[in-house]
Amino acid sequence: MILADCLAGLVVAACALALIHMLRSPLWSRAVSGFRRRPGAMFAVAVLGLYSLVAIADSFVLPARAGQPPETILDKLFARPQERTYSAPLAERTSEATPQPLLGRHILGTDGLGNDVLYRTLKGVRTAFLIGGATTLLVLPLALIFGLLAGYFGRWVDDAVQYVYTVFDSIPNILLLIAIMFVLGQGLLQMCLALGLTSWIGLCRIVRGETLKLRERGYVTSARALGYGSGRIIVRHILPNLLPILIIYATLSFSRLVLAEVILSYLQVGVPEYVGSWGNMIDAARLELTREPVIWWNLASATVAIFLLVFSLNVISDELRDGIDPSLRGA
Repeated sequence: MILADCLAGLVVAACALALIHMLRSPLWSRAVSGFRRRPGAMFAVAVLGLYSLVAIADSFVLPARAGQPPETILDKLFARPQERTYSAPLAERTSEATPQPLLGRHILGTDGLGNDVLYRTLKGVRTAFLIGGATTLLVLPLALIFGLLAGYFGRWVDDAVQYVYTVFDSIPNILLLIAIMFVLGQGLLQMCLALGLTSWIGLCRIVRGETLKLRERGYVTSARALGYGSGRIIVRHILPNLLPILIIYATLSFSRLVLAEVILSYLQVGVPEYVGSWGNMIDAARLELTREPVIWWNLASATVAIFLLVFSLNVISDELRDGIDPSLRGA
């Protein structure tokens, strides 16, 4: 729990620093201001903001009484008695053969164990943000360092980096992920490490290609002629030109990492069962679909939550891309 809270704080701090940088830059501030003229972009920002509030509410642990397990703000808001079994959304009785009165109201119903489906869905938000955010923080520096070294220095450095990511890329991604998870074991940190080790290759190739172009620009040649060292040239002249690519790629990779967590948890090699996860919800719903009547609301709730998050991230990424490159508008 402590490690997960540290990861959550790190993700929030990184997002805040990125937002501050974007608002200070004229290029990014124009891109962000363009959101106000697009209803779809505003909807995506509202959804992402709502998800962020849920994740924050599920990260703050309230003082616990002696002998009581720690609870977050979200746990406190959904403190309800455990139901007997499953019930339909907004129902007043259970859905079993002999219906029994419910102990509370459940907007999205309850699952086969009597857990509130809305509560379980919201518990998956924090896990998705931790996996997507923490893994992105691991992927960015890894891909950036290797890509910059390969693109700027070339020769044997470029050959060595290409050899490393070619070997990783030759193994099917899902099989490599499952193998790493079996070695590391289940857990949030283990999943972040596994996804980080397998998700840096695409960005590394992009950074390498952009660095190959940037190192031949006039201002880089002039800086080299003035006697500037390679480190200063990379930090002062090449890295700032890569930031738009990094921010857009990070937004897109966030949604892919969320989907990867869902797939791994569905295959029962992801986060443990006691951790709130949309993948665990879908895995549990797989068995509930064989009941009579069918318990569809558990699967539908997790699916809609995943769709809204991935859709919002993709819309925001497209808007940021169009904002910094006007030639792509309407493409």
